[in-house]
Amino acid sequence: MKAADPLILRGLLYQLTGDPQVKNIELQKVRIGRMETVQLTDEQDIAMLRRKAADFLKAYRDSGAGPIGYGPHERLPESFGLVIGKPVEEEALDLMIEESALDPWARALTWQATPDPKRLEAFTVLIIGAGMGGLNSAVQLQRAGIRFHMIEKNPDVGGTWYENRYPGARVDTPSRFYMNLFGVDFPNAYAFGTHVENQKYYNWVAEDFDLRKDISFNTEVRSMAWNEADAMWDVHVVGPEGERTVRAHAIISGVGFLNRPNMPQIDGMETFQGPSWHTARWPDGVDLTGKRVAVIGTGCTGYQLVPELVKEAGHVVVFQRTPQWMMGIPGYLSKAPEELLWLDRNLPYHTNFMRFKSYYGSGPYLARLFDVDPDFKDPYTVSPGNKAARDRSIEFLQSKLKDPALVEIMTPKHPPWSARPVAVDADYSILDVLETDDVTLVTTGAERINATGIESGDGTQYDVDVIVYATGFRANDFLYPMTITGRDGVTIEQLWADGGPRAYLGCMMPGFPNLWVLYGPNTNGGLPVSQYHEMTMFYAMQCMEKLILEGKDAIEVTEDAYWRYNRELDAINGTKLWADPRANNYYWTKHGRTASQTPYTGFEVRNFMLKPDFGDMAIR
Repeated sequence: MKAADPLILRGLLYQLTGDPQVKNIELQKVRIGRMETVQLTDEQDIAMLRRKAADFLKAYRDSGAGPIGYGPHERLPESFGLVIGKPVEEEALDLMIEESALDPWARALTWQATPDPKRLEAFTVLIIGAGMGGLNSAVQLQRAGIRFHMIEKNPDVGGTWYENRYPGARVDTPSRFYMNLFGVDFPNAYAFGTHVENQKYYNWVAEDFDLRKDISFNTEVRSMAWNEADAMWDVHVVGPEGERTVRAHAIISGVGFLNRPNMPQIDGMETFQGPSWHTARWPDGVDLTGKRVAVIGTGCTGYQLVPELVKEAGHVVVFQRTPQWMMGIPGYLSKAPEELLWLDRNLPYHTNFMRFKSYYGSGPYLARLFDVDPDFKDPYTVSPGNKAARDRSIEFLQSKLKDPALVEIMTPKHPPWSARPVAVDADYSILDVLETDDVTLVTTGAERINATGIESGDGTQYDVDVIVYATGFRANDFLYPMTITGRDGVTIEQLWADGGPRAYLGCMMPGFPNLWVLYGPNTNGGLPVSQYHEMTMFYAMQCMEKLILEGKDAIEVTEDAYWRYNRELDAINGTKLWADPRANNYYWTKHGRTASQTPYTGFEVRNFMLKPDFGDMAIR
């Protein structure tokens, strides 16, 4: 029990037993790393909780360790409050109970009536992409008895985690809520999963639900067009069988928005005589031992990559245009203790309460981090919380770097959270290698590339053996490079010509019937990725249910509803941190708006998507 979080034991024991003794424990505010939190500090209280948990487990074992309920549902708010040391806010309570995955199918469709078998059999769905969103969509459609097929451009499932295999690749979201509700009991070997661990999860989903038989691998969607006469999509694909057309009544796009590499345009790129590649195209089996490696780009990928490259390469030259705010997280790179994984397997609902605590810290209120306080006056930040985040990050920089000039170089000019911050390990990160002889930091840009290396903006030549482009993705080119033609011959590019990509609730566009986009425009934030996928798919399936039960053919959002939603969204986004002119990143587009970010909290997003407002739809 020493590996157990005492606050998890406190809430879980109370939920399972109702024992009042576990409630009457005093908590204290403590500082862990650079974060303030509440903890149990009295060793006698901690010992008591461990003893009670061990007694519960022994009794459970002796009774046969069979299925066990999680206790009274009405007790959950109080039990969750014991875990976090304060009441769960009423507005977020339903989301948090759902997110704890006590019901792993809380976001699955329950038919309102028995569908006509012929109508159900005739209705088909095509899922594009077998990554996180596509796999969840397949699981949910399978469970509802709706026919589907998946198209995947790669040789296997996993999407971005199949492609991103560079050294150091891992999530910056805690693994416990980076997975679907139905995956709550999947073992999390790391608090923040590596690309290898993430891929294990997607393989498990595909295998446990027998999905591979319904996937066409190495196949790419080139274009699709809505056939109004037949009320179907004609989808042009290219794969091992050559070119062909696939037809479906409905389309789920699970291609995401961080899936197509963004290659920079640097003079002379084609003249470099050594190997080069984008991080999302990392070669299998490449040996960089002793090599001089240039890394162009210092977003999340670059910051993850460099400290791992240093362990192998002879020298690493880092070309940094803009420094990023870093969050030093204790244990970010660490494996979970085996004892903790044992508790996951043996203590009923331990994984559920761990998932709740992992998510609650910022999850339902994430959008509030980006609020600008108009009354707060500070030259660098926009609110008291924003200033506290900046102070913590600078303190982290100062604790790692000896040279004050380097601290200044690594301090971003934009406020924290106006661009994507980077999660790094508190003990080992890029900051631990910058001042070594193994790394050269170049801040004058990669001006041009030649046969032997890179010339920087100040004219200095850096000869290297390998160039790695850590330059991110075409984040604002949603659905690229597919050509999508909707009703009346209108393309998605024409719809988005004025202001860039938009969608109603992030997933529907007028003139494009029976098409739902997962992780579409303005869905970054609000809910974590897997939750947004689940809520969007739950929403889409209720729309499909209406078509099937009522014998209708097509459903799409109206122009009025589309623009009403987007006008409100843009107005609120204009008040958020990502609208700060000091930030220069994909959060804010050339159109003077964001196509990626949502200003809404997690519980607001859930409320939007819990039940479709069919008054906003054209159904025929």
